[in-house]
Amino acid sequence: MTTPPRHSRLTFHGPLSEPRADRLVARLTRHAPTTVLDIGCGWAELMLRILAATPAATGTGIDINAEDLARGRQAAEARGLTDRVRFLEESATGTPHGPADLVLCVGASQALAGQLPEALAELRRLVTDHGRVLLGEGFWHRTPTEAELARMWPDASATDHPDLATLVGLAVDAGFRPEWTETASLDEWEAFESAYLADTEVWLAEHPGHPLAAETRERADRHRAAWLTYRGVLGLAYLTLVPVVAR
Repeated sequence: MTTPPRHSRLTFHGPLSEPRADRLVARLTRHAPTTVLDIGCGWAELMLRILAATPAATGTGIDINAEDLARGRQAAEARGLTDRVRFLEESATGTPHGPADLVLCVGASQALAGQLPEALAELRRLVTDHGRVLLGEGFWHRTPTEAELARMWPDASATDHPDLATLVGLAVDAGFRPEWTETASLDEWEAFESAYLADTEVWLAEHPGHPLAAETRERADRHRAAWLTYRGVLGLAYLTLVPVVAR
């Protein structure tokens, strides 16, 4: 049975452009990490690029989605990185796979803890004293209205995300200093969300009578309505964090 393709048009599982990815790789490899840990890695595109740029480094990606991990393993094999990376299908909560010189946690803090302060404390535990953390975390550009929240994800609340200043403050409270603060642009968001749904939309147009069409159409329409509502309201910050060394 023909089924909708999944994420084939996405390079990264998030609003991240090629130029920003290049800048992140350059910054995160400047201190020559030898161990990289990717929390909620998906197919780990960013980690694989970091490993390609640091031949002495090894990487560990953790995720619970077997399909995404399989895509990551295939990409690692195609790039000759299989002997330097491992993909683990397991929960990241309380993970023993650290500390690492570089920890990536992009859109995945919920995999470490339910609340952001606890997730940040876990990230501090998982990074070496002279390492780096790349945190990709949501924030509100402005407080959404009740009407907007009702059109976002189920049970969406204004407390789901902080504003950017509060987010950076929470990172400082957790024992980090922000080396670099940047946020995804509207162009990056639109490219990501369009690519996220593009394959599904084409499939629905070509298979309107398919047994899975009604369910797939409802899911796609719901997702599109949500992102067109949080467009320009929900942001994603990319914070390069330096751990404060204990005295």
